[in-house]
Amino acid sequence: MEKKELAVAALRNGTVIDHIPSAALFDAVRILGLENLDTNVTIGYNLESKKLGRKGIIKVADTEFSEDILNRIAIIAPTAVVNTIRNFEVASKRRVQLPDVLSGIVRCANPKCITNNEPMHTRFIVTERTDDGDVTLRCHYCNHAVKGKKAQIV
Repeated sequence: MEKKELAVAALRNGTVIDHIPSAALFDAVRILGLENLDTNVTIGYNLESKKLGRKGIIKVADTEFSEDILNRIAIIAPTAVVNTIRNFEVASKRRVQLPDVLSGIVRCANPKCITNNEPMHTRFIVTERTDDGDVTLRCHYCNHAVKGKKAQIV
């Protein structure tokens, strides 16, 4: 009989972000600002996944992330699932969802765009969603389009 065990301790309270494509894991670490936290953080990289082949997972103790931060994760890891843990139990579990309009989240790659030349937030509209989770974003101000996986997240 095969013996299975947990490689890391369970969380009492915090957040687990699972089903992150391995290629996006370290971008997710940067977006979440994990290097600035003083709480326990566990990062799993290139773990086996039936859905993705290989995946990443992030466990952060005593922290819940804002919708704004999770929207950034949805751009680079549309398959990610966020689990909120309270008292060692999963209090909520949901897939990240990208809203139809993104404000102040993505930088416009057009150097002539007003958002790169004036102190104002960017605004992107999601114009296309593909079956594999990628999206096309269009700048509200200059109409420049970018694929979500290539977007520069601020």
